Amino acid sequence: MATRHQARMAVVSLLYAYDLGNGNIAEHSDEILEEKKIRNKQRDFALTLFDGVMENLERVDSAIIKHLKDWDFERLGSVERATLRLGAYEILFSELDSAVVINEAIEVAKAFATEQSPKFINGVLDAISKDKEA
Repeated sequence: MATRHQARMAVVSLLYAYDLGNGNIAEHSDEILEEKKIRNKQRDFALTLFDGVMENLERVDSAIIKHLKDWDFERLGSVERATLRLGAYEILFSELDSAVVINEAIEVAKAFATEQSPKFINGVLDAISKDKEA
């Protein structure tokens, strides 16, 4: 059975595909999750996250953009952007503790992104978390 971490990794993959121009990725999300063996409760969890990010994309992106220092949102790597979108969505819209969300995002970044990405993602998501608490 898949874990929530594996479900999040699958969501980042879906968001990555969307970011690369596959606007109809949602139509194939069930197949992709099945291929990654994300089933039952974890499938529902992954779809809730993916749908939530997509439905709130403008607000999520605004929160990320607000906390980018010396970076242009459009110049972010697609993996980093996908990871930040998922993390920002969970911080802004879920009841999960921000520290857990940030740790998960860092672990996803370690698996998918560059060596510098975890630190960058930590900084942006931490700033979003502190802004939410203010």
